[in-house]
Amino acid sequence: MALPFSNSIRTLRFLTGEMTQADLGDRVGVTRQTIAAIEQGKYSPSLEVAFRIARVFDRPLEEVFAWEEG
Repeated sequence: MALPFSNSIRTLRFLTGEMTQADLGDRVGVTRQTIAAIEQGKYSPSLEVAFRIARVFDRPLEEVFAWEEG
């Protein structure tokens, strides 16, 4: 079952000097596997982790995660 939102983490990582999933995970305080699962839409991050990811990219939350109206 797909989660009701999408994200632009992969694109933002690429635009930020091709940051690795491991680098992002280190900066946010989660594992590389967690970042990979969030990117692929297989895992919903906590609100805290979502805000931390947005802060790493210096973007508003809505530019990183988008709710898909069903």
